[in-house]
Amino acid sequence: MKLTTLKKTMLLVLLGFTIMVNAQMNTKQVDSLVNYAMSKFNVAGCAVAVVKDGKVIHSKGYGVKSIISKSPVNEHTQFAIASNSKAFTTAALAILVEEGKINWLDKVKDHIPEFTMYNQYVEDNFNIQDLVTHRSGLGLGMGDLMFFPDGTDFKMEDLLSSFQYFKPESAFRTKWDYDNLLYIVAGELIARKSGMTWEAYIKRNILEPLAMDNTYASLDRIKDTSNLSSSHAVEKGEIRVIPTFKEMMNGAAGGIFSNVDDLSQWMLLQLNKGKFGDSLKQQLFSEKNHREMWRVHTVMSADPNPRYNSHFAGYGLGWFLSDVKGNMKVEHTGGLPGMLSNTVLIPDLNLGVVILTNTSDDGGALFSAVANAITDDYLGLDNFNWVDKYAAYYKQRATGNDDASKKVWDAIATVDASHIKHKKYTGFYKDNWFGKAQVFKKKGKLYIQFLRSPKLNGELQYYKDNTFAVKWEYQDMNADAFVTFSLDAKEKAQSIAIKGISPNIDFSFDFQDLDLKRVKE
Repeated sequence: MKLTTLKKTMLLVLLGFTIMVNAQMNTKQVDSLVNYAMSKFNVAGCAVAVVKDGKVIHSKGYGVKSIISKSPVNEHTQFAIASNSKAFTTAALAILVEEGKINWLDKVKDHIPEFTMYNQYVEDNFNIQDLVTHRSGLGLGMGDLMFFPDGTDFKMEDLLSSFQYFKPESAFRTKWDYDNLLYIVAGELIARKSGMTWEAYIKRNILEPLAMDNTYASLDRIKDTSNLSSSHAVEKGEIRVIPTFKEMMNGAAGGIFSNVDDLSQWMLLQLNKGKFGDSLKQQLFSEKNHREMWRVHTVMSADPNPRYNSHFAGYGLGWFLSDVKGNMKVEHTGGLPGMLSNTVLIPDLNLGVVILTNTSDDGGALFSAVANAITDDYLGLDNFNWVDKYAAYYKQRATGNDDASKKVWDAIATVDASHIKHKKYTGFYKDNWFGKAQVFKKKGKLYIQFLRSPKLNGELQYYKDNTFAVKWEYQDMNADAFVTFSLDAKEKAQSIAIKGISPNIDFSFDFQDLDLKRVKE
């Protein structure tokens, strides 16, 4: 119920003093909330926008674009929106449907003959919606090592042929498991059916009509980088600048750079069911296809939290869908090294919130806490102190993560590895989709190097039995791993298994999916 003449008040304790908060936050109250969150989380900068009833009621930046330049964030500062790009990809597919160039249930192989899958039935029946609904049967993040970390040399032909080598973890169309690679295939399909790159199609058919003039479909399209945010990571409690994540094969899974001013127009488009412009006389995609994108295609487990009285959860076409207090909730998050984003829409309340941050890990705590606090307020819920709760949770998680990794490296420091014979491990090993890794000796130490992913290299430090630990050259994300060799009867290593050390390793480092076997040099 929307309160009009009467306003609900609640107490929000921020920085040790009390602020009266209306049932619907005004811009000063959003400022107070975000500034408090910035004080609790290790984040260099962020930007927040809120749209309500067809209007932008808040659009502002906080903190700095870079801890080096100290230049402030504003509403036009560009951030990588990462996986929030996926909804742009599904909107592009919807436009192609309306142009008559594709149908949602077309078989992928009819448009991309080289497309493969792990068995013939799945390959022959895999349709366009299967590309964007995370129901392929493949495991969480399978194959993401093809572009995490950046700098790999994989091409589209490698990607299209790789799926035949993956091992499914569930039956086709029965289970939700997040997948980036298939969105990249969707981007390739858009390119083939439109005759232009995914990036060019997004610009012409979405960004230009919506006047999203400071949004770019890839990093290399940003000619004026004066208002581009730097990426940051937190290491041992200190924020540092890290390189901006480089382009993938295309940006369909996470390549867009935008700002909260432009994304307000994107949220208004979504809340207006594809309509935009003066008096909503223009239409980017039909209401029918809007419903298709906001329809549950893959069922997920609903959050049992009684606070929201939720009953369903699922994935549509580029959007997570659920219900909160009897209202539909449409949302998506995004994450790349040093850049995180969150978009939340409550269409029944004609409400949208977008939050962009430029710092890994803690940025996720900030965007969750702030989005929850704002939407809770509009839902008429009591103050839940989301900022403090997330701050406590992330502190505990970071401590557990640090403890797990610290125990490993502390143990390694005390191990006597003088008896280890490096020769039985050295050589080349190959995985069918990820290519070769070389284990070699240099200056009396053992190293591993993946030939197609140059940043995945480092010293193998003995842990126990035939297991080593590697601290990769790449440290922008926590991906250090155990490397375990299997030996034959002659004590010669024949295969390698790799597993992340940290319990909170990002799922895109899918080392467990590698099947590395010794090959001749």
